Amino acid sequence: MIALIALALIGGIGITAIGPGGVLLTVGATALTPMAPSAIAGTLLVTHIPTGILGTAAFTKSGHLTAARSRHLAATLSIAAVAGTPLGVWLNSVLSKSVFAYLLAALLVIVAATLLWREKLQKREAAPPSLIVVTGVGLIVAVIAGAMGLGGPMLAVPLLVMLGVPMLTALATAQVQSIVIASIGSIAYFLAGAISWKYVLILGLPQLVGVVLGWKVARTVPPHILQRVMIGVLIILAPYTVIAST
Repeated sequence: MIALIALALIGGIGITAIGPGGVLLTVGATALTPMAPSAIAGTLLVTHIPTGILGTAAFTKSGHLTAARSRHLAATLSIAAVAGTPLGVWLNSVLSKSVFAYLLAALLVIVAATLLWREKLQKREAAPPSLIVVTGVGLIVAVIAGAMGLGGPMLAVPLLVMLGVPMLTALATAQVQSIVIASIGSIAYFLAGAISWKYVLILGLPQLVGVVLGWKVARTVPPHILQRVMIGVLIILAPYTVIAST
């Protein structure tokens, strides 16, 4: 229980500080609870609704969602999420817990790798991504998030930054998409009876606290320090997720 709460708190910080963060809740739920993949995804998506709303409010307050470019980016990602999330929910239905754990571990390694590259990519000048490219990113993020119970920022932020979107803009717009993914996914899993309300409370409350802390951290701590810490955590958790779940 203590480990679950700690992962939820750290995950919440990661969501608004650097993007990848919600995956720590998925790791905890996979390795430390008896929930099936559908219950893990459904339960965690419920927790991502309030965190997405809180994150959106925080970045709106700081002005990162007021620019026209940010609003258009958020809208495109969100529309793509409407199409991609149901596909992710269906994909979850065909996964066993062991396959779910292996896919999650692979995802941890992939995200760690994108974080390693992100600092260099942030220093390069790049044209804003096209509407088609952003739509593609939104679909990919929504499918994976819907299947694994992730918030959008985990994948959307690294991908958007790699495409030349400023870090804080990517963080802000990904919060908006997260609300759409979490809402649609939660409804689908609720109708399937795949939500544990007990774990919604255990994981959701500390995650909310972490989101507020992460928003403050994102504006004060150098991004490269946060990225290195998260890379270390992801690399350590990848093999642990498989070992603890099989």
